[in-house]
Amino acid sequence: MELYKKSAAELSALLRSKEVTACEILDDTLARIDAVEPKVDAFLSVTADTARAKAKEVDEKIARGETLGVLAGIPVGIKDNICTKGLKTTCASRMLENFVPPYNATVVEKLAAADAVIPGKLNMDEFAMGGSCENSYFKPTKNPWDTTRVPGGSSGGSAASVAACEVPLSLGSDTGGSIRCPAGLCGIVGLKPTYGAVSRFGLVAFASSLDQIGPLTKTVRDCALVMNCIAGRDARDATSSPRGGGDYLEDLEGGVKGLRVALPRELMGAGVDAGVQKSIQGAAARLERLGAHIKEVSMPALKHALAAYYVLSSAEASSNLARFDGVGYGVRAAHYDGLYELYARSRSEGFGAEVKRRIMLGAFALSEHYADAYYGKALRVRTLVAQDYARVFDEADVILSPVAPTVAGKLGARDKDPVKTYLGDVCTVPASIAGLPAISVNCGEGEGGMPVGAQLTAPAFAERTLLRAAYALEQG
Repeated sequence: MELYKKSAAELSALLRSKEVTACEILDDTLARIDAVEPKVDAFLSVTADTARAKAKEVDEKIARGETLGVLAGIPVGIKDNICTKGLKTTCASRMLENFVPPYNATVVEKLAAADAVIPGKLNMDEFAMGGSCENSYFKPTKNPWDTTRVPGGSSGGSAASVAACEVPLSLGSDTGGSIRCPAGLCGIVGLKPTYGAVSRFGLVAFASSLDQIGPLTKTVRDCALVMNCIAGRDARDATSSPRGGGDYLEDLEGGVKGLRVALPRELMGAGVDAGVQKSIQGAAARLERLGAHIKEVSMPALKHALAAYYVLSSAEASSNLARFDGVGYGVRAAHYDGLYELYARSRSEGFGAEVKRRIMLGAFALSEHYADAYYGKALRVRTLVAQDYARVFDEADVILSPVAPTVAGKLGARDKDPVKTYLGDVCTVPASIAGLPAISVNCGEGEGGMPVGAQLTAPAFAERTLLRAAYALEQG
């Protein structure tokens, strides 16, 4: 039985009917990782011993007839910016190359309580800054559909590991599209929950007003299963909300009859490849056949969202990453003369080029003479984008758009034009700066037979509507 090909829901059913054991599922997972990892490079570390101990614990609970957690025995990969007690959390950076957290992130605690098995930590763009997973200090991750192409980023390892069937589920983080973009480019499902629906405690911060942890899965049903495990209020995260709780499987198969779907012109025009446009139009037609009402709308503020995002996120990054100074923890320069040089050398040696670029941009945007012209203006654009969404949601239940304007690009292309990589976030950034939930689900193929992701966006805490629409689209 090729267990690695099955979804989490299918594996859970087999485990609970005692057709397989948790140890058998894990052995199949580890064998699959061994087989494909040399080609894909999704993992930064494989934690076989601790995973086997957890799988054995699950099998013992089954033997004793004890109640199992919602993800019992299911392998879940963890993006390497989510803290794991006793396991390295590097953020794919030289700065944290040897950092071992003394505590677990809340989502990791919840996975443990749900009896999930963690086989390792996943590659990413350094400190979640990038859209290709080539900014990792350690290695680039490849797209399993075509290993000459990128998997998207920053959660590239999280997406590639699921697409390559190394794990059925993974967790990633999304600041401006870092779950949805790689999910779309790798042909899987990726959900950015509403800001505050999932605790950020233990997530190494990039941009605190934007960061959100979410699942990357093979199916929409699996996505709902993970949300049942990780969502909800956390007293250790002041931004988390009790509205994030509840059953995300509720009404999953309710269909889309009467659902009002908006199609924004601004995300379907110039810059979006013809193959991507065709796939999104096909997704709209599919929803319409299933009983949804499709309406084209205009959201003029969206054209300013990308510029505002890069000012806001870089400003917050420059502040958050100031803590890495060579004093408390992280890389410390071997040679320096005085405190200032310790800071400068440690940060110069510890951070990669993309992280430095964003720190510099953010520091400039927050500087005394430019803060209102850049940071203040970006905040005002953020409000306009949120108002555009609110206006559209007065007459629509979900918004349909591409996840990315193109299919996955070739490895190395970002070195020639990093700004072009930033433009890849144009479709995902608006929902992020408005704090709204959005999901990527595969909807067709584009250039070279590569997958195209459809993005569905809903009002705050309307994940159940989002999942219902995505499930209908997935089932066709």
